[in-house]
Amino acid sequence: VANLITVAGADRLLTIDLHAGQIQGFFNMPVDELTALPILTDYFQAKEISDLVVVAVDIGISKRARDMAARLEAPLAIIEKRRVGNRDAAQSLNVIGDVKGKTVVTFDDEIDTGGSLVSAVSALREMGAQGIYSSCTHPVFSGNAAERLASSTIKELVVTDTLPVPDWKRNGKVTILSM
Repeated sequence: VANLITVAGADRLLTIDLHAGQIQGFFNMPVDELTALPILTDYFQAKEISDLVVVAVDIGISKRARDMAARLEAPLAIIEKRRVGNRDAAQSLNVIGDVKGKTVVTFDDEIDTGGSLVSAVSALREMGAQGIYSSCTHPVFSGNAAERLASSTIKELVVTDTLPVPDWKRNGKVTILSM
């Protein structure tokens, strides 16, 4: 894909919250990566949520979640998860950090099927989290993700418009912020 973009005539690439920073190495041109973090944190700051904890839904996103926590002046917790076999399924194993009696905001770069997020929400509930908000940059919402997220106990799911979200996938819980 990097070669196709280059052959098509591009001489610079602008991205938003790459899933893996190593992707930049595939390009023989400058790659600039923007982040949705300021837009997402501004939204949650405006809510003035007390007793807030930011939660990284897995260890891989913990650095960006740490940045969100710093912007919100909130502590950070991390969900330790493990993929189950070669299937596209995840099992949350442990919550690292204190979420008992707290309102949490989960953060991830993307939500695909919603399985990891729903598993994380379940683990957070088991550990005593009260209200759960979720956020991500890229709302892929493939398969039955919309139904899965609608039936979860997430209060609100805040995403950006880096990908279109049809009305039927918004399920009353999804708030879309413009990049």
